[in-house]
Amino acid sequence: MFFSYGNHGHERGCGSRHGSWRRGPFEFRWEIGGHHGGGRGRRRRMFDGEELRLVLLKLIADQPRHGYDLIRDIEERTGGAYAPSAGVIYPTLTMLDDMGLIEAVSEGSRKEYAATEAGREHLAERAEEVDALFERLEALGEERSRVDRAPIRRATANLFSALQHRMSRDDMTPDLLHKAVAIIDEAAQKIERL
Repeated sequence: MFFSYGNHGHERGCGSRHGSWRRGPFEFRWEIGGHHGGGRGRRRRMFDGEELRLVLLKLIADQPRHGYDLIRDIEERTGGAYAPSAGVIYPTLTMLDDMGLIEAVSEGSRKEYAATEAGREHLAERAEEVDALFERLEALGEERSRVDRAPIRRATANLFSALQHRMSRDDMTPDLLHKAVAIIDEAAQKIERL
């Protein structure tokens, strides 16, 4: 797991499930299982388009589902660490349908899909890749269950609040600022040595 903070402008807001939490001039970001795509603090999508199609196709082949079922299933498998948005799921379902790999088996606001014979053959041809994708989901869920981020979020929120409070006072001098920075750097070094 990787944590970073830095000055990213004066935006406020809470984090998304993708691993970013922002408060004041600071951004707190985490990456799970080393999947940060190379650069420190850079986020990577959980799946590319083709990988997501395979995951959805496998879930639908296991049992007919609609879009919300798929989102909920993936979120449960990852312990809430990842859930694809409806804006990604529904266009992907349309594409799988157009490719003849799934077909609608019910109509209405919650259209349910089942895998076609072509879809099952496609899964069989790419069974190893499908297994690896589900292993990635399970690993994310296992890591999420081992690491409770609530204490980290509370502690960093306290730090950011203390910094903002101290820096907003009229008696803040460059010397005091350097002392605050030294304290933070020392804490970071101690955490890295844990």
